[in-house]
Amino acid sequence: MEILSSYNLIIGVSVIIILSFLFNGLSKKTNIPAVLMLITLGVGLQYLLDYWDAGNVNFFPVLEVLGIVGLIMIVLEAALELQLKREKLIPILKAMGIALIGLLASAWVAALILYNFIPEMTMQSAWLYATPLSILSSAIIIPSVLGLTGDKREFHIYESTFSDIMGIMMFYFLTGKLNPAEDGGIAGFSGNLILTIVISLVASYGIILIFQRIKSQVKLFLLIGVLLLLYALGKKMHLSSLIIILIFGLVIANMKLFFKGKLSKYLHFEKAHHIYHELHTITAETAFVVRTFFFVIFGLTIAITSLWNLNVALISLMIIASIYGIRFVLLRIFIGADILPQLFIAPRGLITVLLFYAIPAEAQIESFEPGILLFVIIGTSLIMTFAMIYDKRRSSKALKEANSIKVGTTKWKAPALEGTSR
Repeated sequence: MEILSSYNLIIGVSVIIILSFLFNGLSKKTNIPAVLMLITLGVGLQYLLDYWDAGNVNFFPVLEVLGIVGLIMIVLEAALELQLKREKLIPILKAMGIALIGLLASAWVAALILYNFIPEMTMQSAWLYATPLSILSSAIIIPSVLGLTGDKREFHIYESTFSDIMGIMMFYFLTGKLNPAEDGGIAGFSGNLILTIVISLVASYGIILIFQRIKSQVKLFLLIGVLLLLYALGKKMHLSSLIIILIFGLVIANMKLFFKGKLSKYLHFEKAHHIYHELHTITAETAFVVRTFFFVIFGLTIAITSLWNLNVALISLMIIASIYGIRFVLLRIFIGADILPQLFIAPRGLITVLLFYAIPAEAQIESFEPGILLFVIIGTSLIMTFAMIYDKRRSSKALKEANSIKVGTTKWKAPALEGTSR
């Protein structure tokens, strides 16, 4: 019997989606990231395919496409959650500052570790390998922090989204340095960024004004198709394409802010808001499916034996220690003493994998062990898991203690006035 037949693939895909849904429910109860369960499922399938002599399938092209689409959906999903209000300005700027400084500091320390402990590693290549390891995973963080209080949840959504976008921009800025003929330096990078923002705003206004007039009931996947097209065309033009997705999400989520004055008369708010509501739903559903198959296929492709390499473990542990050391200092400076569980919510995930596979051939180092990537992803995810479980128990304990304190009642008697009869 052919293992990878059409019906077997349909059965496999269906079972994976069902299991992923169950993993999400289990994750909410145990605080174990669903991503770890999906990777474990992928590793199990890897051994199963090897047992059936069907383990020679090249999954990388599928992994790359899923990673790109997943990245777009996750950033769009996060952008649709961001409400740009005056009172949110300080938290947004604070989260952006922590994300940027944390990204740069973590990449710098990780690059030094890789440069000093991996033979043949140049400093330029070290920075390229270190950047993916320094980017927070919104794909893991956003679904995992839904149970936190409002301020902490918003901080993690802002921080992880900014980390994704700035990390990707930094990675492609560094890859541009490999080809001096195409490298425009800081000026070229700034010009590229400004051009991307202008195109993003024009495209966002145009999409909203056009789509609010479309009467067809099947326009949402058309809208997603337009966004995917803009992202791909932006990449071909060497623009920071993820900003196009972010700005569109911000514009449609904050239409009253962007459509002011004379522009407001062109906006049919009820129709546009209906598009926003449906887009929010379909984006979350699509992100769930894409994220599911990305991490399962990642589990199918990794070499789990590399985790037992002593050198891999040593380098990975140093990188993980540097991540939390830098994060502790930043959170104490910007937030203060209340930094739990935020300190330990710093997992690496989808973008780390995606950018690792995007390192140009001329910068790749044969002696670099991909197990470092897996070790850091699993290590940071497990640390987040234990922190979330501890925080949940701490909150439950505090709530029980508060509920155990009975509020008593006392009889009150009006005092008698002097000189009155009793």
